[in-house]
Amino acid sequence: MKTNTYVGEVVLNEAQIQEGVKRVAQQLNQQFDDAVVITVVPGGIIFTADLVRQLSFDISMDYISCPHIPGDRNNRSDIVYHQNVNLKGRDVILIDDAIESGGTMKRLTEYLSKNFAIKSLSIATLFVKPSRVDIPVPQYFAYEMDSDELLVGYGLPWQDKSRNLPFISKVI
Repeated sequence: MKTNTYVGEVVLNEAQIQEGVKRVAQQLNQQFDDAVVITVVPGGIIFTADLVRQLSFDISMDYISCPHIPGDRNNRSDIVYHQNVNLKGRDVILIDDAIESGGTMKRLTEYLSKNFAIKSLSIATLFVKPSRVDIPVPQYFAYEMDSDELLVGYGLPWQDKSRNLPFISKVI
């Protein structure tokens, strides 16, 4: 794969990512017997695909979108959710690649909690960043980053490109 000039030092290589997916799956497998997983698209697609194949409980799948610029704490774009699965009385797991600032994820959790009679809401991501906002729902993740540097790959874009890199690296 061609590497672009903005792709810097690798933060999580392919093996570390797969180990992280396995860790998150193990955490979820201990907590749930049945759940609806809702992928935040487009960023969460790759992580979701890897994660759900390691879940040992029954799942239903759906997706939600709230376009934003990575790191934007004040995302006010429209939440787009065409509910395909009944959420009433169900455990719901919101899946994305990462929680960076957390602003968008907080809006999504508030939206789902307020508008659907769900039993419980949790978040599953590969990693979280240190200065994220407080989101008052259980969070399952494999890695806590030690900095808030811009990252690209494995679902994370840089100028809406390079989501398909099989690793995560710093942006130069």
